Amino acid sequence: MGAGRSGYRSLADQLRSWPDERLVRLLTDRPDLATPAPHDFGQLASRAGVRNSIARALDGLTRGELSVLDALVVAGQTTESELVELVDADHAFVVTTVRRLVDLALAWESPEGLRPLSVVADSLVGGADAGVSGLRPRSAQPRPAGELLAVIDALPPQARALLDHVVAGGSTAKSGSARIGLRPEDAETPAELLIAHRLLVPAGSLQPGLLAVPGEVGLALRGGRTTTSPVDVPPAVAGEPRSPRLAGSAAVGAATDVVRRTAMLLEWWSTRPAAALRTTGLGVRELRATAAHLQVPERDAALVVEVAAEAGLVGTRADADGNPVWVPSDEFDRWRDLPPAEQWTVLARAWLASPRLPSLVGERGPDQKPWNALTPELAASGMPEAKQMVLAALAALPDGEGLSAGTGLPSLVARIAWERPRRPRTRPDLVAWAVAEAAVLGVTGADVLSPYGRALVDGEDPAPVLAALLPSPVDHVLLQADLTAIAPGPLQPDLARRLQQVADVESHGGATVYRFTADSVRRALDAGWTAAEVHAFLLAASRTPVPQPLTYLVDDVARSFGRLRVGAATAFIRSEDEVALAELVNHPKAGGLGLQRLAPTVLISSLPLDLLLPRLREIGAAPVVEGPDGMVRVGTAEGLRARTPRTRETADAGRAAARQAAHVASAVRSVREGDEEARSRPASASAPGGGVLSALRDAIERRGVVLIGFTDNQGVVSERSVQPLAVDGGQLTARDSDAAADDPDAERRYAVHRITRVVPLGADSPAT
Repeated sequence: MGAGRSGYRSLADQLRSWPDERLVRLLTDRPDLATPAPHDFGQLASRAGVRNSIARALDGLTRGELSVLDALVVAGQTTESELVELVDADHAFVVTTVRRLVDLALAWESPEGLRPLSVVADSLVGGADAGVSGLRPRSAQPRPAGELLAVIDALPPQARALLDHVVAGGSTAKSGSARIGLRPEDAETPAELLIAHRLLVPAGSLQPGLLAVPGEVGLALRGGRTTTSPVDVPPAVAGEPRSPRLAGSAAVGAATDVVRRTAMLLEWWSTRPAAALRTTGLGVRELRATAAHLQVPERDAALVVEVAAEAGLVGTRADADGNPVWVPSDEFDRWRDLPPAEQWTVLARAWLASPRLPSLVGERGPDQKPWNALTPELAASGMPEAKQMVLAALAALPDGEGLSAGTGLPSLVARIAWERPRRPRTRPDLVAWAVAEAAVLGVTGADVLSPYGRALVDGEDPAPVLAALLPSPVDHVLLQADLTAIAPGPLQPDLARRLQQVADVESHGGATVYRFTADSVRRALDAGWTAAEVHAFLLAASRTPVPQPLTYLVDDVARSFGRLRVGAATAFIRSEDEVALAELVNHPKAGGLGLQRLAPTVLISSLPLDLLLPRLREIGAAPVVEGPDGMVRVGTAEGLRARTPRTRETADAGRAAARQAAHVASAVRSVREGDEEARSRPASASAPGGGVLSALRDAIERRGVVLIGFTDNQGVVSERSVQPLAVDGGQLTARDSDAAADDPDAERRYAVHRITRVVPLGADSPAT
């Protein structure tokens, strides 16, 4: 990092000198600079100085890095050795940070020394917690610290108290009625005395009515440093030892559960779609039903739903009445055929990249309305980064350690606050949610990052690591006399799906317990099974003999199954068993079915068929559907599917990274080629449009003088020699050199779209 005349004449010159690898790093770390691809290095340098782009770059800096940049802003232009004196940090840390700031084009090596981009000072706002001192840049010709301290020590108590108050409040204050330009002996108020001693100076025409404490004054009050404590040591995350066996089993069990529950949810929604709200979200009643079906709390159910949607396994379609419903997507069929470890990998990668906030589901928003799952607004752009940083912090803990009980989470919040001090006030919530969600998904166990979770964080494939930890799937169950079946391990996918058609999951753990009931057997018969097929399946699936009570249960359900036949009239009910119809008409819960007897074997109902069938099943009947030809319609209806959401068809992280890398490489080529073409053109004038902005921002960074061609409101074209100060809101603020003879501080504002050309004039002018 040189001082003197060894630096680059402009930021564009510096960028032009970089090898392609360094440009690729810049455009990767600041992707907004590459979209669309810049025409040349002048335009790239101009974009690097745009306020919004700089703010995004600052958001990615740690508190230590921001402290070094803040010291550079206060110094104005300096060297690495002077920065080391200004910041309470290790020399190597300052040197490394300066290199990163230059690599991010937040600072550049000008001929006069290391210098921040001009807009950085305005964008670098905050307090000590954000690594910002609040000090203003030093004056062009700062007074020595000893001289300043002598003046400050001689101030009256009221003036000294006012100075300390302004410095503590951000180093700016409104001028009010204070007069400017007085001698110290003529000052009548503490503010005027500070102004007379140049301890308060006008903040500039861009901030009319404001007074500022020059940076050298603030440094003198702080003992020559911009920081008051070390800034290069991040807070430690509090950890404590965990049993590796306990942590590992907890993580693997949670990973297995989330895969199983995702499959359960989508199989259920394929035959019983979930109604979508007008906002496309999932209603409270639907979420409650989903939680009951999955046998989990509603917050965990919301997480399963949101992750499935982010993985592209869920989509919307219209039901028979044209209303939107949530159903599995086409992608679900492909996902279902994957091995369990790969299924988990799909879900985990979707979760890690997701901005969604399922932990907020059920809470109330600013309008006091509850947040619903799958509502588009339920997202935060900082959530993916919070997850990455939480997992990275857990990965940095010693092997076998997890977050300490009580102090672990607060220390983790403090660590991430140090790493991203400019992030929103909701950071503690984001961190807490990331920790909780990682546990539910099995990325962690007992707050210890799992081995496959570590692979996920490192961008590697976690599936092989998880597969090695999963028990081998079993191909059998153990039938019990109490109408249960015990699965001694994870079942093979096809066996698990078939067993769930004929039995209900009762409990999970090392072994899964399934229970056979009349309703579960009837569900299999509704899906097209015959009693003989149920018996054959149980015999083939069990390593123990089929208990007699289970055989009787299947036969009893099959005997009553189909005694009633339902068809469309609005709906009719027909049966050869007159007693069955009589029982139905006199059933205490049949009052709402609108039944009327037409013949001993025929009833009609005022309810449509799609409502009548579930109502009959609710009161214990087992009807089958009869078609217009009198044939019974029994069989599994094909599961409903929606098209895979387009935004998720290409959500693979590896492919997204490859596309981004290709885009950045293309942008670098475009800049090189465009720059060669631009440099081959005559240098007498800049091109209009983006070229004007590039030339103006280049002059601002160089603090140089340019000749602008300007068209006024009457269409008259004139030329002015100006020193550009700022470009903001489509307006150029510049010091008018042509008017300097009458008023050296004369400043003018010009609409950028009326500037037709910009021509640099000679060497850079000195800073003023």
